[in-house]
Amino acid sequence: MFQPWQQPKVIKHSECLMRSYQHWTGHELLPRSSLSAESARHLFEAPFVLVSHGIEPDPILNYGNQPALKLWQLTWQELTCMPSRLTAEAPNREERAKLLERVTRDGYISDYSGVRIAKNGRRFLIKNATVWNLRSESGAYCGQAAIFREWKYINTF
Repeated sequence: MFQPWQQPKVIKHSECLMRSYQHWTGHELLPRSSLSAESARHLFEAPFVLVSHGIEPDPILNYGNQPALKLWQLTWQELTCMPSRLTAEAPNREERAKLLERVTRDGYISDYSGVRIAKNGRRFLIKNATVWNLRSESGAYCGQAAIFREWKYINTF
């Protein structure tokens, strides 16, 4: 069975996620293991939703932990080739773009709420998300990530 967290690229990205989160917030996403692969596994299996995207002109999702894959109803392969803007419905994309501009300017925010949409069209409201800029080991901007623990499905009739 394919386990994304075992891939060297994902292990390195997991380190970036954790390092960048601590840089901006002063807190750890999770206690780190002395083994990078073990930390990557814990992050992938964490009890919160975590996603990130890169710096392409139309940023592509490059990470989603197990709860994120389940929530959006995507496989790893589907998620990691999807533009991140598609996690929101078209009417909500302008609001999402403003949020990302604010994060780019300020480094991170910890008060985001908004509606997202799963692959099957099921909508859900995320609450109290933290969104932050990702930094390479040298400190260069390399994307953005979001974490949240609260969401609720929105009934559609």
